[in-house]
Amino acid sequence: MTTQMNPNTIFLVTGAAGFLGGTVCRQLVEEGRKVRALVLPNDPASKFIPEEAEVVEGNLADLESLKPFFDIPEGEEAIVLHIGSIVTTTPEFNQKVIDVNVGGTKNIIELCLSTPGVKKLVYCSSTGAIPEMPEGTAIREIDYFDETKVPGCYAQSKALATQEVLDAVHHRGLNACVVHPSGIMGPGDYAVGDITRNLIQIINGELPAGIDGDFNLCDVRDLAQGVIGAAEKGRCGECYILANEPVTFKEFCRMITDESGGKKVSVFLPIFAANIMGAAMEMKAKRTGEKPVMTTFGVYSMARNNCFDSSKAKEELGYSTRPYEETIKDMISWLIEEGILKVES
Repeated sequence: MTTQMNPNTIFLVTGAAGFLGGTVCRQLVEEGRKVRALVLPNDPASKFIPEEAEVVEGNLADLESLKPFFDIPEGEEAIVLHIGSIVTTTPEFNQKVIDVNVGGTKNIIELCLSTPGVKKLVYCSSTGAIPEMPEGTAIREIDYFDETKVPGCYAQSKALATQEVLDAVHHRGLNACVVHPSGIMGPGDYAVGDITRNLIQIINGELPAGIDGDFNLCDVRDLAQGVIGAAEKGRCGECYILANEPVTFKEFCRMITDESGGKKVSVFLPIFAANIMGAAMEMKAKRTGEKPVMTTFGVYSMARNNCFDSSKAKEELGYSTRPYEETIKDMISWLIEEGILKVES
């Protein structure tokens, strides 16, 4: 079932101060849509949300705090884009991640079901919630999520939350669909996440060695269009992978240095050597309290099968991805404009 856009539709966006959520808000505003953005109380990143959007404070883990976010004016309909979550790159169990990612999603489901004006929910899951397939086999959508089949607290929380959404669809009449983004890169990363930080390190010659592995990254603007496409065309109870072609870290570094003129990364550690180094850095981090530059879980993420099949999203949602080179060029330009990346005059 697709959703016909009503001029009185208001988009309720959680995680609106984040990288993907903020980009979704900007694209919706540019399309002339009404947007209500959920942010944590006193979140300094709220200043990056478009001024045309209505900002409401609340905490996903606190049901009562979310009720003003769901206050739909009479005569209006709402589509909820649930993008907010805590992302962690360490595999250890983290109760806060579970409380926000799973408990918060349960709260969103309850309010969607109890608010008459809510027409649809789009839940932003992750490709990490889908079990890995053997190398050489493209990973496709599944219809049941088991947290014991995926590694790491973040992926497990996303698997649990995704199944909560699907259970509500099948047993409680919720109109919802799910999108599974892979890694995110592009302009607009005000928080300077891991990928953006790596890009800056490569340009500045601060990365002594890379890893001989690959990853799957998407332009945040393409992912935002995929989320909005799911709101308009996503079928109830269906899941859609939003991914790209895998790129090796070596090729990623080459594209960055070609675009920036920075120093080339010449050493790329094989996976077994990277694992040894990652373990050593983790041990050092436990002693010093500093964040390790490399971790064994990070190495696993680049050694695993990162090939995902996005054909369903392309056919049904109109999803598409731009070349890595275009994203890297736009990222560098944005970082310079924002003063995050310093260049010699």
